[in-house]
Amino acid sequence: MGHSHSHHGQHGHHHHHIDPEAGDRQVAFAVAINLLLTVAQIVGGVISGSIALIADAVHNLSDAISLLIAFFARKIARRPADAQMTFGYGRAEMVAALVNYTTLIVISLYLAWEGVQRLIDPPAIQGWTVVIVAGIALVIDLATALLTLKLSKDSANIRAAFVHNLSDALGSLGVIIGGVLVILYDWRLIDPIITLLIAGYILWLAATEIGPVIRNLMLASPPDHSAEDLLNHIQGEEGVAAAHHLHLWQMTEHEAALQVHVVVSDPDWSSAMVIRDRVRAMLTDKGISHVTLEIETASEACPNAPAIGH
Repeated sequence: MGHSHSHHGQHGHHHHHIDPEAGDRQVAFAVAINLLLTVAQIVGGVISGSIALIADAVHNLSDAISLLIAFFARKIARRPADAQMTFGYGRAEMVAALVNYTTLIVISLYLAWEGVQRLIDPPAIQGWTVVIVAGIALVIDLATALLTLKLSKDSANIRAAFVHNLSDALGSLGVIIGGVLVILYDWRLIDPIITLLIAGYILWLAATEIGPVIRNLMLASPPDHSAEDLLNHIQGEEGVAAAHHLHLWQMTEHEAALQVHVVVSDPDWSSAMVIRDRVRAMLTDKGISHVTLEIETASEACPNAPAIGH
């Protein structure tokens, strides 16, 4: 975006209170502890012959991978616009979030499937090993969650990795509760029931969070702006005869862009420019950071153009 814009309105507090480099370090650290745990669990699983340990290692590996995807997306997103990507690379984060939520939905469906199978045919008791393993995993999952908690508030990308991690933490918690109850009371059905509850919850989380991500990638209008509303405001400005071909979309998660054809009632060039500046100022004021206006006089305006879109 070569030129800087002044940010007004609701976008004034431009979510940059977290230094991006510090954020990167937190995510990198989260990746590291998950990878270390994965390796430790695989080694432990092979030595002790515990399938549970190896299964849990796979969980932590999936966490590490989703965090890695988020980490690289963050890096890419900060690259400046170039001839290839004239809008900049900001959407890399949305693509990463889409990938992470999609895999999460697949994982939760698989979990649900497993839960149903174990309801039909409850497995034998696994013993204390599994509970202890899950306890260690829970500690790591919570540490990872804490590392990414603050970042996840502002970024859909990190939020996707965070939800991945949360799902793992819930999984470990479920194993602990289910395992203890099975060991103490031989209540075998509790494990699949907990599994199904967790799977349902993760599925609901991922499905609700993936919506805004898809909307953003589909160039939907930003949630805090209405295209009709802005169109009315533009047409209500003094000197504006009509407006059409309005496009409103999100450049990045926190920046909205708008382009529109404005028909001015006064064909005189200098007064047309005054009208243009007035419209631009009004839009910038409303928190639209990228405004592109095409000025037309009533005589040469596009005939029967749709007000919104082409």
